[in-house]
Amino acid sequence: MKIVKPNIQEKTLLVGFPSNGLVGTFAISYLIHSLKMRQVGEIEISDLPSSLFIENGEILTPIRVYQKKNIFVIISDVPLNQLLAQSFAHAVHEFCKKNSIKKIIIVSGMETVNKEKNGSKIFGLITHSVLDSILYKNQIPKFLEGSIFGTDAAIISIFRKTKIPALVLYAECHPFFPDPEASIVAIETLAKVLDVKVDIKDIKNRIDKLRIQHRKLMEETLRTLQRQQQEKQGNTPQIYR
Repeated sequence: MKIVKPNIQEKTLLVGFPSNGLVGTFAISYLIHSLKMRQVGEIEISDLPSSLFIENGEILTPIRVYQKKNIFVIISDVPLNQLLAQSFAHAVHEFCKKNSIKKIIIVSGMETVNKEKNGSKIFGLITHSVLDSILYKNQIPKFLEGSIFGTDAAIISIFRKTKIPALVLYAECHPFFPDPEASIVAIETLAKVLDVKVDIKDIKNRIDKLRIQHRKLMEETLRTLQRQQQEKQGNTPQIYR
């Protein structure tokens, strides 16, 4: 296999949202904190009811954009039903076109009830063969079979038809509870892919607190995942931090 040397100046977009085990939520939020990324914008979705929350006296919207040099992040703090997932996916694509993004990386969870004692495994799914070298270089096995639905599927469905390649990192996780341990595996893998240094000591020390703090978000995410294929109108997601 020919290994293409990555262009470190290329703009990369990371995408995180509540999904199985809240892996994407934990991993992307922690990366924003660890890399000291600054908020540079917001993503507005017309079907998303107006919602705000306050953190350290600052007013924040549910879907925000962060940046550090050539790395961008779009993170949603709300679980997205099927209707909102489609709108979110189109908004992500529009952002990529307007900002000359060269590739996107989605972090999500792959539910499993038989996680190995020595930690979660992580798998990669790519939309374009040009990203094969990332999997090879970082020894990430391919996601070979299974079904995908919800927000991941909405984004993948759009980007596989565009020139912008997408990589989804799926970490094995518990299907019914927040899984910070799986998120640590995702963070470490993402740091290798991006070639950045991330100290995971803080999240290791806060594992139990994170499970309790995000219990309500996990419950809402489970309900949303269960009805994502039903395309119900008027579903109002709640914000949890």
